[in-house]
Amino acid sequence: MTDDTTKAEAPETEQTESKDDVQIEAKKTVKRRKAKRTVALGQVHIQATFNNTIITFTDTKGAALVASSAGACGFRGSKKGTAYAAQIAGETAANTAKSQYGVRKVEVFVKGVGLGRDAAIRALSNVDIHVTSISDVTGIPHGGVRPKRVRRT
Repeated sequence: MTDDTTKAEAPETEQTESKDDVQIEAKKTVKRRKAKRTVALGQVHIQATFNNTIITFTDTKGAALVASSAGACGFRGSKKGTAYAAQIAGETAANTAKSQYGVRKVEVFVKGVGLGRDAAIRALSNVDIHVTSISDVTGIPHGGVRPKRVRRT
């Protein structure tokens, strides 16, 4: 009789342990499952100032995917504002966006008057990303600030 009771108890403990293990494994797999997002058509926002160039890849709604800048690529001081630094930053961001999100076509929005405007756009074509349109969204003052009052004599 002792053999029958041990046989009956053993499968029950194995089943409960296996159910717990399955539940724990199911929870782990739910956390690990993250669908890889693919964005075939995106936007590139290039902010080119005299001191730095910032390149941001976004989806069509404007949610940021990848960002890079000349400073993040290791350039310091006045070298951050050069066209070469903008080219390197553009290639870095483009390679990351292409490998992680599958970006193939982009619309480019350029803001600012820095030296990296053209170099960053050329860097995109070097990485085989097709540029569909280029728009300049640099802010233009309308009317300017209020003039100073007339000086009294």
